[in-house]
Amino acid sequence: MPELLLELFSEEIPARMQARGAEDLSRAVATALTPVIEGAPKPFHGPRRIGLVATLREAVTTEGKEERGPRVGAPDAAIAGFLRKHGAAKEQLVERGGFWVLDKPGESVTARDLIARAMPGVIRGFTWPKSMRWGTSDFTWVRPLQRILCLLDGDVVRFDLRAGDDDAHGLHSANLTEGHRVMAPGEVAVFSFASFEAELRHRRVILDAAERMTIIEEGLNALATANGVQVVPDRGLLEEVAGLVEWPVPLLGRIDDAFMDLPPELMRTTMRVNQRYFAMVTPDGSAAPVFGVVANIAAIDGGRALVAGNERVLRARLSDARFFWDQDRKQKLEDFLPKLSNAVFHAKLGTQEQRVMRLVRLAGHLAPLVGADRALAERAALLCKADLASGMVGEFPELQGVMGRYYARHAGEDPRVAEAIGLHYRPLGPGDAVPSEPTAITVALADKLDTLNGFFAVDERPTGSGDPFALRRAALGLFRIVKDNSLRFSLGDVSVVALEPILAHLRQTDPKNPSFSEEYAGHLAGGVAEFIVDRVRVQLRSEGTRHDVITAAFFGGTATDDDLVRLLARADALKALVESDTGANLLAAYKRAANILRIEEKKDGPHAGLVDATLLTAPEEQALAAALDAAEPASRDALAREDFTAAMAALAELRAPLDAFFDRVTVNDPDAKLRANRLRLLTRLRAAMDAVADFSKIEG
Repeated sequence: MPELLLELFSEEIPARMQARGAEDLSRAVATALTPVIEGAPKPFHGPRRIGLVATLREAVTTEGKEERGPRVGAPDAAIAGFLRKHGAAKEQLVERGGFWVLDKPGESVTARDLIARAMPGVIRGFTWPKSMRWGTSDFTWVRPLQRILCLLDGDVVRFDLRAGDDDAHGLHSANLTEGHRVMAPGEVAVFSFASFEAELRHRRVILDAAERMTIIEEGLNALATANGVQVVPDRGLLEEVAGLVEWPVPLLGRIDDAFMDLPPELMRTTMRVNQRYFAMVTPDGSAAPVFGVVANIAAIDGGRALVAGNERVLRARLSDARFFWDQDRKQKLEDFLPKLSNAVFHAKLGTQEQRVMRLVRLAGHLAPLVGADRALAERAALLCKADLASGMVGEFPELQGVMGRYYARHAGEDPRVAEAIGLHYRPLGPGDAVPSEPTAITVALADKLDTLNGFFAVDERPTGSGDPFALRRAALGLFRIVKDNSLRFSLGDVSVVALEPILAHLRQTDPKNPSFSEEYAGHLAGGVAEFIVDRVRVQLRSEGTRHDVITAAFFGGTATDDDLVRLLARADALKALVESDTGANLLAAYKRAANILRIEEKKDGPHAGLVDATLLTAPEEQALAAALDAAEPASRDALAREDFTAAMAALAELRAPLDAFFDRVTVNDPDAKLRANRLRLLTRLRAAMDAVADFSKIEG
């Protein structure tokens, strides 16, 4: 089958846009060439190019289709417009179902013709997060586009990007690409993807981004090992640097000893953010006096001049960092607090100073629930945002919290207060550590609860894929803190406490808004709790727990319980039950009982009330009643102890008598009294099981 090779060659593309750009191009081309494409295209990307290689069918005949036009009797102008749109004559129309219909025959189309017709529109209509216009053309691209390479089975597919009077810089397809800008400049002709990749490698360009990453990673690790140190893992930086170089050459530089007393996080951030350098550590975890840098050229001197230049740049950067470090430490951390009155947290939620006061109040409420010292928790909450007003965090926002911890230590604050300041943003992601010391737990929870309740109060909730204030991350972070530390409290109750000062502020700024009434707080708190519980459901599903088990354990579509530890214990016990043979059979019997009750309740239900023991005539129904007599109190007592495993085990004892009941007993007995009594027995069974979990939500 013919091979399509498409490359769009430009000035340097920002690293963060390359992979997404190549994937978007691949999807756009696949859509445009749907009739002839075989499988998904394989995209590639680099600093100066995005493109793809794909397999196509040489030609296809499309199926005919029916186009329905205007109603019979419609104005002539409507019919004429329909005919113009489809390039047809009136004689081709037929009447069908009160409409004029055009039967369009299938057509044969070659891959080459389809590519030539489709590619100008794909390229001109391609969108980037940010595009630029250059020269006099209206055509835009992420950076000036210089070449279009488009080959089908080795031959150029001819097209250009002209549109009306716009010549689009004269861009047209050809078989030319370019190698490394410095080491192998100039154009080169290629004839297939294999020759394209080989020519680029010969001209010092590694086409595959994954290969560039491997070269960087392995090269830096080898240099680090040779010097007795280790590279600090940083996948994001690795991906970014692989998007900055075409011919990666890892090198090792030294850090001036005069800067080794700076906080390692500060040095690491300075190197990463400003210079894209890789930090290294010694075997004991302390900062190493070396750094990794990746050149985009194989220098004839082995990179000595490049390393020396980068060392000079780093000295200047670290000198700037030291200036902020020294200046900030001339005052205590709490001295930064007044500046927070001029820092807006959110237009509707007030300043950072107002937010800090909310955090202090909420931390004081949470401290006894978490087992923290209230005074320490309130002190940590008071200081946790102070470093936002420091010069260092103003220069490096990534260091908020981290610098607060150092400044708190320098000011002589209690070590637990300092650690709480440093950890209160955590966890920042799935792999991030969770605070475990009570003071740190308290402030981290307060920070996330204030964020969630505040943005819910001003109706800034996540919608679809949009979550500008990272509320989903805050909810999952709160969940992980609660789960890992086995914390017991009602989400709704603590949200009510968090909302009180928020709604008071909103009532003051917008007194006529009825949504900010005190009565609204309970409703809003319930919404926040349900949002958090819903994120827990999503997290459990991502970890492999069945969605129906989660729904059953969480009692259907609404959060009737907002104690996360209790919910998780119930879900784990239910999961273990339904995955066992006994549980599967018990569930099948429950479903049968529930179906019978649903049908019979439509006739003359509900069938509530006490079971009459004198009407239990069959041994099997007597055995089921006896089993319920034992299982109901056992499961009820286990639920009271929150021993959900024991509660499920008590229900599992119902399996054998329930199977026997359905094998030998006719529920809809001709005797009305026996029928009613047996339906009451099944109602009792259903209630006993539903008290533990909503088994009706379990599938299968």
